[in-house]
Amino acid sequence: MAFPIPDHLPRQLDVSSSVLSKIDSVTLQSLNSSVASSCRAELDESIRLTKTRIHDRIRADSSSFQRQLSSATSVKERLDTLSGHVQALSVALSDSKSGLVPVLLEALEAHQLLAQESLNADVLSDSLSHLSECRIQLDALQKLIDTGHLPQAVDACHALSSLLVVVPGPLKDASVVSEMQSRLRVLSNRVEELLSNAYTKSVVANASEVIIKPFVLVPQSLKPLPLSSVLSSISSASLASHLSTLRRDILTHYIECSFDQPTSLTVSTMKDTSGALMHVLGRFPSSPNTTDTASPLANVSTALDFLHKQLFPALPSTHKHSFPRSLGKPISTAVLARLLIPGLPSQLEALPAFLKLANKAVDLEEKYIVGMLDASSEREIKAWVNNVCTHYERQRRSCILDSARKLIVQSASSSESTFHAQLPLSQETPGLAPADEGDASEPEEENVWGFDDDLGEEIEAQQVDPTEVEEDPGDAWGWNDEETAPEEAVQPEDNAWDDPWGEESTVTPAVRPTTMPSRRSSANSAPATQKVSTRSKKSSITNGRPTNKSEPYLVSTLAKSIIHTVEDALHEGKGLASSGIIPSSQTSTTTPGTLIMQSGGFVLDLYRAVYPIVAAARLARPGDVMKFSNNCFWLAEEVGRLVTYEREALVVKDKLEECKSVLQVLADSWYQDGIDRQRTALCGILASAKGFTDTSDQDRYDDCEMAISRVVREIRSVANAWKPVLPKSKYYTAVGAIVEVSLQRILENILAIPDIPEVESHKLSELCRILAALEGLFVEEFSESSFVVSYVPSWFKFSYLSELLEASMADLTYLFEEGALVDFEVDELVKLVRALFADTPLRTKTLDKIMGGHPVR
Repeated sequence: MAFPIPDHLPRQLDVSSSVLSKIDSVTLQSLNSSVASSCRAELDESIRLTKTRIHDRIRADSSSFQRQLSSATSVKERLDTLSGHVQALSVALSDSKSGLVPVLLEALEAHQLLAQESLNADVLSDSLSHLSECRIQLDALQKLIDTGHLPQAVDACHALSSLLVVVPGPLKDASVVSEMQSRLRVLSNRVEELLSNAYTKSVVANASEVIIKPFVLVPQSLKPLPLSSVLSSISSASLASHLSTLRRDILTHYIECSFDQPTSLTVSTMKDTSGALMHVLGRFPSSPNTTDTASPLANVSTALDFLHKQLFPALPSTHKHSFPRSLGKPISTAVLARLLIPGLPSQLEALPAFLKLANKAVDLEEKYIVGMLDASSEREIKAWVNNVCTHYERQRRSCILDSARKLIVQSASSSESTFHAQLPLSQETPGLAPADEGDASEPEEENVWGFDDDLGEEIEAQQVDPTEVEEDPGDAWGWNDEETAPEEAVQPEDNAWDDPWGEESTVTPAVRPTTMPSRRSSANSAPATQKVSTRSKKSSITNGRPTNKSEPYLVSTLAKSIIHTVEDALHEGKGLASSGIIPSSQTSTTTPGTLIMQSGGFVLDLYRAVYPIVAAARLARPGDVMKFSNNCFWLAEEVGRLVTYEREALVVKDKLEECKSVLQVLADSWYQDGIDRQRTALCGILASAKGFTDTSDQDRYDDCEMAISRVVREIRSVANAWKPVLPKSKYYTAVGAIVEVSLQRILENILAIPDIPEVESHKLSELCRILAALEGLFVEEFSESSFVVSYVPSWFKFSYLSELLEASMADLTYLFEEGALVDFEVDELVKLVRALFADTPLRTKTLDKIMGGHPVR
C-alpha cells in the first residue's frame, strides 16, 4: 500500500505511482488478467517513452555525448592500470618471503633484543655499584659505632640514609635494600640511645644539684667526647625534649623554689669516681629565720651565671639562642609573681625597703634577662617597678574596699549601734517646708516656725559633733518626760486612741468649728457656730511649733565607720604624696596618693551599692528605712565637711562632690520611699471600706469602722517607729504625708457618694471623728495648740466635712458666707449639698449661692 502524501505537500505523479494507485483501487473480486495486462502495458509504454526521450536527448547534443563517453572510457582504462600497479606494489611489500615489511620487522625485532640486553647490563652494573657503596657505608657505620665515634657515626647515618633514598628504581622493592634500611634504623637508634646516655651522664639536674661535665666517656670509646659534640650530634627532637626537661627542673628547683622557701646556691668543681671533671650547682635549705629578701635574686644570678658559663657555650647553633630565650619569660614572671607582687607592702613604712628590692630586681633583669638570655625582652619587671606607686595604691584601695565591705556585711547581719546627730534647723531637708494654707502672701506665713533671720544664721553656722550613744527611743529628741514605745512597737489594736508617744490623750485641738446643730432644726434659726478665719488658724499653728535650735536624728555607727574610712583614705593618700618615698619620675600619669584618696569615694559607692542588698530584710521595716535615709543624709553632710575643711580632699573634690550629691539624692529617695510604702498600705486598707457606701447597714458600718481604726493604728504604729529615728521636721512631714493621703482618700470616697441619707450622714460623721485622734501626733506641749494643719493641708477640710455631714442648710450657708469652707472646691460643695439635702427651693437657692463662688474677704 502506497504511503499517502499529505495534502499540503506538492504532488509529482509518475508511472509507478499511477500504476500502484490503480492496483490499490482494485479489489480482490475485480482483479483479473485484463487489469494486469493494462497495468503492464502502461509500464511498457512508460519505459518506451523514457528510452525515446533519452535517445532524443543524445541525438540533440551528439558531440557532447561523444566527448563525455570518451572521457569515461579513458577514466576506466586508467583505473584498471592503477589497480594493477597497486596490486603489484602490495605483493612487493607484504609478501611473506620477499616483502619489504616482513624483512624490516624482523630486523627491528633483532635490534630491540640487543638494546634490551644492553640496558639490562647497565642497570645491573649501576645497581651492583650502588649496593656496593651502601655496603661500604654500612660497614663503616658499624665500625664507628663499635669504636665509640658517635659524632662521626651520626654523619655516616645521614650519608647512608641519603644513599638509600636515591637508590636506583629497580632496587626500590629489592629485599636487600629493605634489609639495609632496617639495619640503618637499628644502628641510628643505637647511636641516638648512646648519645642520650652520654647527655644524661654529662648533664644531670635534680632537686639538690645540677651537674655539668665538659667531657663524657661512652662505651667502647678510648677518648671522651666533649659536651658540645654530644649536644650537636643528638637529634633536634631529642635535644629539644632534653632541654625542655632541663628548663623545667631549673625553673622549678632553682628559680621558683628560691622565692618560695629560704634557699642558698653554691657553685663548685670536682671530679667523679672515674676522674672526670664536673661542675656542680648545689642547692641547700637556708635558715627559716633569714630576713634577707634579696637572697632569691642572688640565687637567680648564681644559677644563670652557672648556666651561662658551663652550658650555653656547648649548645648547638639551633638551640644556642632559643634555649636561653625560653628561660627569660618564666624568670621574669617568677620574679613578679613570687617576689615583687606578694611582697608589695600594705604599710607606707615598709615601702622604702621594698623599693630597694625592686631596684635590685630591675638590675637583675637588665644584666641577665636582657643582657644574657633575651635581648628582645619586653622588660616586664622594669615596667612594673616604674608603676610601683600605682600597684601599691591599687592594693591599698583593694584592702580598704574589702575592709569596708566586710564592715557593711557584718553590720547587716547583727544589731546596729546608733548615735544621735544634730540637724541645724537652718538646713534645708527634703519635705521640710510645711504645706501652705490660704493666701501665701500673708506676713505670718513667711516664717512658720517663728524663727528670726539672725537666729537662723546663728544655727547655720553652728557645727555639732555627734556623740555615739545607744539607741533609746524614749530619749531620741531629749524628751525624758515619759517613756515612749520602742522603734517598731505597735499599739494594741483594741484601742484606736492610744498615743504613739505615750503622752496624755488630752490635747488642745487646733481651731476647729464648733458642733453644728442638727439638720432637723429650723432652717431659719440662728446658727450657733462661732466665726472662724483662716488667719486665726495659721496663728494657732505658728504658736504651737517648737523653737529648738537643732534637731537630733538617729544615725547608725556604721555610717560613722564609713566616714572614718574615707577620712583615713584621704590622710593616707596625702601622707604618701608628701612622703617623697616614690619619685614622681617613676610614676605613670597620676600623682602619688591619688588612687588611695579616690578609694574614699569608692567606699561611699560601695556602701550605697551593698547595704541595700545585704540589709534588704531589715529595710522592709519602716524605722530602718528612715534610719538608712538618715545615714545617707549624714554621710552627705560629712562628705561636704570633708570637701570644705580637709585639704587632702581637694585632689578628689569632684568625686566627693559627686558622692555627696548622690547620697543626698539617695537619702531623699529612701525617705520618700518609706512614706510611699505607708501611703500604699493605707490606701489598701481604705479600699476595703468600698467607698464608705451603705453605712446605714450595721455590717457595712462595722467594716468601715474597722478600716478606719486600722488606718489609725497603722499611722500611730509607723509614727512610733519614725519618731526616735527622724528629726522633728522630717518626722512631722512624713507623718503628715501619710495622714494627708488617708484623709484625701476618705474625702474622695465620701464626696463621690451621690445620695447620703440622714442615717448614713450620722454614721459617716462618726467615722470621720475617729481620725481626730491623729491630731495628737502633732502636739508637743499639752498646753499648746496642735500644728497639724502645717503638715496635713486637708485637716480643716476633713474636720469641716464631719460637721457638714450633720449640719443644717442654714449652718452650711452661714459657714460658706463666712469663708470657713474655702478649702472645698465649689463643685465639691455642690455635690455634697445635693447628696445631703432633698431637692427643695431652699437647696436650689443655696446651690445658686455656692455656684457663684466663695465670698471675697
